[in-house]
Amino acid sequence: MTITLWSATVLVCLLMYVVLDGYDLGVGVATLFERDPARRRHMLESVAVGWDGNETWLILLGVALWAGFPLAFGTILPHAYLPMTVVLFSLIVRGVSVEMASQAPPAPRWTTAFGVASLLASFGQGFALGTLTSAVHLRGDVYTGSAFGAFNWFCALSGAAATAGYTALGYAYTKHKSSGLLRESAARRGAAATAVGGVLLVVLLFAVNATAAPLNLDSPGRAFAFAGLLLFAAGGGATSLVTFPRLRESGPADTLPLGGLVVATVSVFLALAVARYPLLVPPGLAVDSAAGPHSTLVFILVGIGLNMPLVLAYNVFAHRAFAGKFHAELPAADGPLVTGSTLITTRDSGHAWTLRAPFRVVLRLLAAVVWTVLGLLAYFVCQGMFGGYRQVHSQLLTTMGMIAIAVTGGIAWIVDERRPHDDE
Repeated sequence: MTITLWSATVLVCLLMYVVLDGYDLGVGVATLFERDPARRRHMLESVAVGWDGNETWLILLGVALWAGFPLAFGTILPHAYLPMTVVLFSLIVRGVSVEMASQAPPAPRWTTAFGVASLLASFGQGFALGTLTSAVHLRGDVYTGSAFGAFNWFCALSGAAATAGYTALGYAYTKHKSSGLLRESAARRGAAATAVGGVLLVVLLFAVNATAAPLNLDSPGRAFAFAGLLLFAAGGGATSLVTFPRLRESGPADTLPLGGLVVATVSVFLALAVARYPLLVPPGLAVDSAAGPHSTLVFILVGIGLNMPLVLAYNVFAHRAFAGKFHAELPAADGPLVTGSTLITTRDSGHAWTLRAPFRVVLRLLAAVVWTVLGLLAYFVCQGMFGGYRQVHSQLLTTMGMIAIAVTGGIAWIVDERRPHDDE
């Protein structure tokens, strides 16, 4: 039961990351096809309000794999070292470029870096997933394969499909948040990206049976669930294709392409999970054999379970706080952006660094460090509970320790996110 629950937790983290970070990666890729500097900055600013919260699901996913399935983590990571390295460096560049372009507009080079890094991260993630269809080489519990042994044509196809899917999500989000000419451009290009992504996905599903990890549809229940989920995916994709070109009115209808693509994405991942479970990596690395000790699963499940609502609440807050459409028709590339009743203004370079500003920066950094250290101390205390108390007491104190970690980590996150000029 614990292993099944933990598998579901890993799947939820993966789905949340693909959907949430997928749209802002797609927006980044879409900026490469937009020539107007003001609209490119508009697209970047539309994801700048929540990209960090979206990527937090990737951290939760990594922790869940590392703690819950250590053998799988130690096998998958070297199996896909190179594409994952590209992904991580690309995500770092994306984060830096978003902050730099947002703080010092128009910053065309940082906007370009944002787009290129988004493209590399999207393709790298799909490529890394494609490597999981190659046979893994183990000697005991040690990975003995080559860093290039898992690379093949299927990985490239998987990378292209992921890039097209993310781009379609990005255009759907852009249409949802935009108005004017950018909305029209997103509708036109989004429909094309959705069609390309759908074709690549169909080819991918047919081609996967030629790899070392063919779909397992032997039982009627699996086959029925797989077919039903693919029908949901087809319905979501068709909804997006039909509603993308609709431009007569701007309002709730603009959300339909995004909703359809979200349904399609979730359905496809669930269908693949049904067809692959309990196999993680071929030929024989399954969920049961890769799971960690029961006590570790319970311990980390408490921590992940406490942090998932926190991260989800941050995602909901960010999207509600910046609800509404950005006005895309800007007078200049460095002008203000308006979303709903919220005005996003750029920093005034002549007033940003007043006499008190450096001290505020130092104080905020110190506050973030203090709260982070308190969280680490709570973690160390929590770890020590296993050595000095009976099991029943350990579980109680461990739960309290994980709550302390979640609270202090959340406060450190909020303190660090505040800008030096927020109090002005």
